[in-house]
This record gives sequence, C-alpha cells and structure tokens, in this order.
Amino acid sequence: MQIMKLREAIRPHAPKVLVYGDSGIGKTSLIGSLPGKVLIVSAESGLLSLSFASNDDRFDVVEIVTVDDLIAVHKHLTSKTHGYDWVCLDSISEIAEVVLTAEKKKVSDPRQAYGAVIERVTAAMRAFRDLPIGVYFSAKLAKVKDDATGRITYGISMPGAKLGDAVPYLFDEVFRLIAVDEVDTEGKRAAVRYLQTSGDARSIAKDRSGALDPLEPADLGAVVAKMAAHAGVAVSTTKE
Repeated sequence: MQIMKLREAIRPHAPKVLVYGDSGIGKTSLIGSLPGKVLIVSAESGLLSLSFASNDDRFDVVEIVTVDDLIAVHKHLTSKTHGYDWVCLDSISEIAEVVLTAEKKKVSDPRQAYGAVIERVTAAMRAFRDLPIGVYFSAKLAKVKDDATGRITYGISMPGAKLGDAVPYLFDEVFRLIAVDEVDTEGKRAAVRYLQTSGDARSIAKDRSGALDPLEPADLGAVVAKMAAHAGVAVSTTKE
C-alpha cells in the first residue's frame, strides 16, 4: 500500500480526456495540438488528417487489428522506458467494434457478444485511463431522437446503448468537438472549432478541473496547460 499526498495523486499535467464529435470534424487532427511525445493507437484509416505531422518525430502510430494488439500496447506503456507523454486511442468507438467482431466469433448468438464487449472495453478504457501519462480518447458521435418529441440529443457512439451511456462516467474530462459559424474582421463567415466542456440539454460534456470555459478553442495543448495552471502546476505547451 502506498500513501501519498493528494497533490501527488492528482496529475493535471497528465489528464484523461475523451472527445467525441461528428465524422470529419477533426477529432484525429486534434492530436496534432498535443505537446510532447505522442503514441497514436489507431483502429481507423483516417490518419491522413495527421499528414501535416508526418515529418514530426514526436508522433508514433500503432494500428489495432485484434484485441491482442491493444493488450500489447498497454503492456508496453506500463514499462518505464517507453518515453511517451501521451497515448491517443483513435477511436475508442472503432476499437470497441474490433472487440465486438472478435467476441461474435466465440458465440452462436451474436447478441451474447455485447455483454462481453461492455466488460472488455470498459476494462481496457480503465487500464489506459490509469496510466501515469496523458491519455486522449476520441469517439464517434451518437444522435438519439426522441420519437415522442422529435428532440435530438448527442452522446457517445459505441456498440450497444449501455456501453455508450457508461463511457462518460469513466472520465473527468468529456468534451464535444463542435464547429461554430463565426464572422471574421473582414465580414467573412467561417466555421471555427471549439471544445464544448460543459454539458447542456442536448450534449454530454463535463470538466471536473473547474478550469475551463464552456467553450474552449480546439487546442488540447492549451486546454491541458490551462487545467494545470488552475491546479498550480507548470506545464509546457511546446510542441517539440
């Protein structure tokens, strides 16, 4: 048993962040705003959006094809010599689909696989979340329409509704990546991306650090630095 000071247990310089949003809005390219050495764990074929960083030695990539691949990545990150400041799971929705495919092969009734997916994916998210480095999870956006009122709400898209509902409870920082039409100084309209950090009647979002505005510019490095400064910890935003 190890007893430590609360300030040692709370690591604002290594937060665990979940960001969800529409396809193509820039969840993957958001990784480029992170400082330090970054390992991208990808289950998608959308890394072209990071091509601007292809000559940047700060970024390494592991492609996930099987559940065993994911286990191997976590095992590597539990070593003391990996050298990464951040690990990015892009996206946890796709990784859950990989797990679901594997589980369906084990049972005669595919419906039985969903219980195993909830258990295995939740365990995996907790394992990565608890690493002593920064962790960024991206996820697809789910749109849920109330048949009675026609009202649409937004949340996390995962295989099975139960898993999608459970995911936000695993994180202190849950943001929705959105695009807002704004008019610049020349009168031109353009879509500007923001991280919605505070939930409302339609979207799930939360910031337990208490440091962030309801809308923050889509820059994870700046967000992390703001959280750390609020906690009295100096963190570099340099992307070296």
